[in-house]
Amino acid sequence: MAAKHYLIVNADDFGQSHSVNWGIIEAHERGIVTSASLMVRWPAAAEAAVYSRQHPNLSLGLHVDFGEWAYRGDDWVSLYQVVPINDTTAVADEVSRQLTTFRRLVGKDPTHIDSHQHVHLWEPLRTVLTEVARDLTVPLRHCSAAVRYRGDFYGQTAEGIPFPDAISVDGLIKILETLPPGCTELGCHPGLGNDLDTMYCSERAEEVKVLCDPRVRTSIVAMGIELRSFLNLPARSVGVMP
Repeated sequence: MAAKHYLIVNADDFGQSHSVNWGIIEAHERGIVTSASLMVRWPAAAEAAVYSRQHPNLSLGLHVDFGEWAYRGDDWVSLYQVVPINDTTAVADEVSRQLTTFRRLVGKDPTHIDSHQHVHLWEPLRTVLTEVARDLTVPLRHCSAAVRYRGDFYGQTAEGIPFPDAISVDGLIKILETLPPGCTELGCHPGLGNDLDTMYCSERAEEVKVLCDPRVRTSIVAMGIELRSFLNLPARSVGVMP
C-alpha cells in the first residue's frame, strides 16, 4: 500500500490586523487553509480569537512574536524588537507572557507553536520553545520529527524581491506534486486590504486567490492528498525532536 500524504495548510500572522484576519478567514472558509497561528500582541488578536472559538475546526497555534526584520539597503534592519533575543531570561519570560495571553484569549492551549520570521530557530529561543512544546506535547515548527515544514509558498525572495511565480496556482500545484509521504505543514500568509505596514503586503491578497482557487483543491483530491489540521494529526506526529 502506498504511503499516505497528509497536508496541513497553516496561515501565519492571525491577529496581526483586521485585513490579515479577513484573508485568513476567507482562505479557511472558501479555500484550503486548515490551521492558523495567532500573534497575541497585536490589536486584532481578540477578533481572531473570537473567530477561532466560533470555528473550532480551525486549529490554532501560537505565533510567538519577538520582532520583525526587513531587508533594506543590502542589510537586514530591525523594524521592532519585543525583548533582546539573546537574553535567555527575557526570552523565557516573554514566551510565558504570550502563552498566558493565548490561553486567556482562546480559552485553551495552542495546538502547535511557531514564530514570526522563524526566529525560534536561533538560540536561546529554540531551546526555550522546545521545552514549552514538549510540556504542551505539541509540534514546534521545523523541530517536529514527523511534521515537515514547507515555506516555499511565499511571494518574495529572502531579500524581499517579488517572486510572484511562487504564489501562483501553477506554483502551488508544483509544491503539492513534490510533497513527500507523511505529514507536511505548508506555511502561507493570506490577507485582504492594506491596513498593515509590512514588507509583505500585496502578496497576501494574491495568496488568498490561489488558496481559494478550485483548481488547487481539485489537484489535492487527484493526488490523493488528505487535508488535515493540527487537531487531527496522523499518529506519531506530535512532539519535538530530542
